[in-house]
Amino acid sequence: MRKTFQILLSTLKLAVQELYKNKLRTFLSLFGVTIGIFCIIGVLSTVSSLEQNIQDGVKSLGTNTVYIDKWDYQGGADYPWWKYVNRPTPKMLESKILREKVGANINVVFNFSTQSFVEFENNKLENINYHGVTDEFFEIQPLEIQYGRSLTKMEFDRGTPSILMGYENAEFLFGNPERAVGKEVNLRKGKAIVVGVIKKQGSSLLGGGGWRFDQSIVLSYNLMKQMLFDERFNNPKIIVKGPENMSSDALKGELKGAMRSMRRLGPTEEDDFALNAISDFSKAVSSLFSNVNMGGWMIGLLSLIVGAFGIANIMFVTVRERTPYIGLKKAIGAKKKTILMEFLLESSFICIIGGMIGLILVIILSKILSSVFNFPITVSGDILGLAFGICLFIGILAGIIPAIIAARMDPVVAIRSK
Repeated sequence: MRKTFQILLSTLKLAVQELYKNKLRTFLSLFGVTIGIFCIIGVLSTVSSLEQNIQDGVKSLGTNTVYIDKWDYQGGADYPWWKYVNRPTPKMLESKILREKVGANINVVFNFSTQSFVEFENNKLENINYHGVTDEFFEIQPLEIQYGRSLTKMEFDRGTPSILMGYENAEFLFGNPERAVGKEVNLRKGKAIVVGVIKKQGSSLLGGGGWRFDQSIVLSYNLMKQMLFDERFNNPKIIVKGPENMSSDALKGELKGAMRSMRRLGPTEEDDFALNAISDFSKAVSSLFSNVNMGGWMIGLLSLIVGAFGIANIMFVTVRERTPYIGLKKAIGAKKKTILMEFLLESSFICIIGGMIGLILVIILSKILSSVFNFPITVSGDILGLAFGICLFIGILAGIIPAIIAARMDPVVAIRSK
C-alpha cells in the first residue's frame, strides 16, 4: 500500500511538472476534454433540471389520474381541433353517475375554472384563476396549507362562502400572507372568507397546463355556481384518480366503458370524450428529454475524442522524453505493471484536470442562468460522479498505448537513447 502511494505521488509530481513545462501543449490537450465535459455535464444538468421542473408540474395535475374532457390534451402541429370542438362538455351530473359506477377506492371530482378578480380594501388582482371543485378534490390534489385550514365537507355541500387563496395572491393583497386568514374579500358576484392560504408552489415551466395555485383561489363547486358562472363555458372536466395498485390503462378502460354507457354510444360510434392520463404526459416528457440528452452526448463525445487524441499525443511525447529514465527504472527492478500504472495514472490525472475545469465552468454558468431566469439549475451528485467516470475512462483510453510502449521497453536500449 505504501509503495503504491509513493508511485502515485511521484507520478502526480511528474505530471504537474510536465504540464507546467509545456503550457501551450497542455492547454490545447486539455481544451478538448474541458469542452467535452462542459457540453455533456452542462446539457445533462440543464435538461435534468428542466425535466424535473416540468415533471413536477405534471405531477401537480395528480398521480395515476385521468382527466375526462372533450379536448384531447395531446397537442401538435396537426391537432384536429375541429374534431373536438362540437363534442359535449362534461357535466356535474355525469360525475355523480360516474361516482356511482366506479369503486369506492376511486376518487371522482368535477372541476370547472375561469378567471376573474379578487379584491381586498384598495388592493385588487385581475385575471385570478378560480377553481371550483367538488369535495374529493383534496384526495387528488393533496394541497399543503401554509396558514389556516382547508375546506370542510360541509362547506362543499352548502356552498359556504369560504375559499383557499394562493400564496402570491395573499402576499399581494395583505403583505404578510398569514394576515389573509379570516379576512373577507370581494369576488365576482359576492364576498367570501379566506379560511386558508396554500403553501407557495413556485414557478413551473408547464405554464398554463398546471394548476398554478400561487395565483389561484380554490372554492367549492356550489359556491362557483352561486356566483353565476356557467360550467359549460368555463373549462369543465371530470378528474378521476385510481388506487396505486391500478394501472393507468386499466383505469382508462373502466372509465371508457362507463362514459360510453352514460352517453349511450353505439358499438360503431366514436368516443365523444377524451381520456387524458397524466402518466402519458410524463412518458412523453421523458421521451422528449431523452432525445435532447442524446444530442448533448453526441456533441460532448466529439469534443472528448479530440481531447483524447490530444492527451494521447502528450503521453507519446512524454514517453519519448523519459525513455532513459524509464530504462533506468527498469534496470533497477521496476516491473512492467509499475511503469504501466505510472503512465496510466498520469494520463488519467491530466484528463481529470480538464474535466474539473469543465465542471467549474458548468457550475458558474448554472449559477448565472439560475439568477437571470429565476429557475434553479443544479448539478447533481450523480452527474458529478458521471463526469469523474468519463474523465477516468478517457484518460485510461488515451494513455493505454503509450503506457504499454513504455512498459515493454528494453532497459538497455532505453538507457542508451537520447
